[in-house]
Amino acid sequence: MTFILASGSPRRKELLQSLGFIPDQIVTPSVDETPIKGEGAKEYVKRVAFLKARTVYIMNPKAYVLAADTAVEARHKIFLKATSLDDARQMLALFSGRRHRVYTAVCLITPEGKEGSRVITTRLTFKRLTPQEIESYLASGEWEGKAGAYAIQGGAAKFVKFISGSYTNVMGLPLYETDCLLKGLK
Repeated sequence: MTFILASGSPRRKELLQSLGFIPDQIVTPSVDETPIKGEGAKEYVKRVAFLKARTVYIMNPKAYVLAADTAVEARHKIFLKATSLDDARQMLALFSGRRHRVYTAVCLITPEGKEGSRVITTRLTFKRLTPQEIESYLASGEWEGKAGAYAIQGGAAKFVKFISGSYTNVMGLPLYETDCLLKGLK
């Protein structure tokens, strides 16, 4: 059977491979990832992960298709990937000294059309960040392409004062839940 990862994220590919699942193909689906008005982050990631998986599945109905989506929520607002340096700066400043949540939805569709999903929540609190810490982190470039404008597995690790939940969820693919989903539906 063909196994497709419906994500262009190199981090998701690495995490999936750490579980022993090597995708036969990697397909980056083109879907509208605009949040719907009034939609919470949890609902948003689930909807987008299913949309990505279904888009790839339609083109590959004989394959297992795995998709995921990650978003950060703070102050009842959804934060996706920063679109600019200023956007990233504002996100980090907002998370400074505050608790926020990271949501990742993982969706798997089997060749028989069976769908399964998990939505994982991780709560984090950042220490109070100085303007110099924010600027130094932004200069590293790690913020690019990351939900919430940070990579917990990189330089932002030193910002995390508190974490409750899956660490790999914050990286973009909750390993325990993904492993259970893959073993349960394969």
